[in-house]
Amino acid sequence: LYAQCASMYDWLCGPILQAGRREAMHQLALQPGNEILEIGIGTGLTAPLYPDDCRVTGIDVSEPMLREAARNIECRHNIQLFRMDAARLTFPDQSFDVVYAAYVISVVPDPLAVLREMRRVCRVGGHIVLLNHFLSDMPFLSKVERLLSPIATARLGFRTDLDARPLLERARLRPIAIRKVNTPKIWTLVNCRRDD
Repeated sequence: LYAQCASMYDWLCGPILQAGRREAMHQLALQPGNEILEIGIGTGLTAPLYPDDCRVTGIDVSEPMLREAARNIECRHNIQLFRMDAARLTFPDQSFDVVYAAYVISVVPDPLAVLREMRRVCRVGGHIVLLNHFLSDMPFLSKVERLLSPIATARLGFRTDLDARPLLERARLRPIAIRKVNTPKIWTLVNCRRDD
């Protein structure tokens, strides 16, 4: 799906989701010299938001998306791109100060494996930030999301029934801030700190 829509992705998912990406940058609380891993960098829509004094590694499993990202970041010397499966990262333990995933966790086959890998490569005291759609806390809306999920998964590769709290618990991630972003506010920004 992402290979097919790579050339149109910025037009389809850029402006409508960019407010959430900007909010996430505030949550990242980046410091000069930070090393950041962006999981699912896609076409590089977050790249212009990173400060020049941080080093960013962006990974994605889709080669066509990475080709678009390379075009979008060709003037940014502090960003490196790699083709990699987020559930099997090749980086050593505790390699990054911040690990960030925007609009990714509900489209990967194994969200728990991805979160565990994100935690593994994050340094103790570092931050793991997720920007994603999670199952609503409102009973009626969550019922609708559960009903729609098989269709959304089959047609769009996107789960609408991913429940954040049990998923984070199983990945041993403790949220320190959770807030709704974008319009409509059906997207959640979750900031976790790796304590051990």
